Amino acid sequence: MSKLILAFAVALFSLVSVSAQVNSESVVVQPGDLLRADESASAGRARVLGNTRAAVDSSSLRSAPSLNHVAAKNAAPASDVSMTRLRTSASTSAPVLPVPLNQIYRVGVGDVLDVQLMDVPSARSTLFTVLEGGLLDYPLSNAPMPVVGLTADEIADQLRVRIKVLDNPKVAVKVRDYSSHSVIVTGFVLDPGARFLRREATPLYVVLAEARPRSEALKATITRAGVPIINIELRDQNSAATLVMPGDVIKVIAPPTEPTVFFYTGGALNSPGQKIFHGGLTLTQAILASGGVTRTAGAKVKVARQGTDGRLTTSEYNLRQIEEGKIPDPILQAGDRVAMSESR
Repeated sequence: MSKLILAFAVALFSLVSVSAQVNSESVVVQPGDLLRADESASAGRARVLGNTRAAVDSSSLRSAPSLNHVAAKNAAPASDVSMTRLRTSASTSAPVLPVPLNQIYRVGVGDVLDVQLMDVPSARSTLFTVLEGGLLDYPLSNAPMPVVGLTADEIADQLRVRIKVLDNPKVAVKVRDYSSHSVIVTGFVLDPGARFLRREATPLYVVLAEARPRSEALKATITRAGVPIINIELRDQNSAATLVMPGDVIKVIAPPTEPTVFFYTGGALNSPGQKIFHGGLTLTQAILASGGVTRTAGAKVKVARQGTDGRLTTSEYNLRQIEEGKIPDPILQAGDRVAMSESR
């Protein structure tokens, strides 16, 4: 009987000791928590996963039947735990997709920023220019802050940390004037010159809308450092949507023009001389383009044309018969010589 009492006392002492150690660690195990061995250097400890983050001595856990019961009841199979770790690792290491260049703007030197404290109205200007060296000199910041390459939201986040005179300041930053991302537009446009981008990249048709290409423009080229010249078909929507980068030089190209050709008139005409020729020009049109006939003009008009051998062949026409519709009005060719006769 005395041995039984002694064994009961030892067991009761062990249980009280375990309870005291668990309470000293302030561990609260709740339904749904998971116990596992710590994977750190102190492998003799266990971790409660779930609502509790405290560590508990693993030897105490083995001596406490109530905690072992909770662990056995709620612990997932080893394979489930491994899958959970795998899924957690995959989710935390998933790559962050980059923001498209046509949807982001990174501040540069010369840009004007509008920096506002949302809860602190002020009569002072909220506009600040990004200085040479890429610094923003904001009065409430502890020092000039480098901002080149940052977005407006990233600048606002840094200012919230730097502003010490306010608790949890609400800072909003916007780009008021875009001055750092420029391209040059030349060629067959009504308004050539520099254009400033409002994104890291902008579709070509957006830039050309400001430069106003002439209606005859069909093509353009983009010259960019380090890459071959990019050829653009302006009538092709996909081609015209090519992204333009800061520093690009855009040249709008006019359609090829044919060389100017002439015909020549003389004799009894009010304005003889060299005249610009166009396809389909007739004899009577050539006379009118030369000021018409004089008062002393006769009815005969000669047209001399140079052949392939360099020799001239001459044809004579009656101007009155042409005007009366009795004979056709002949079509001239480039280089023809028209001589109006004088009356006798």
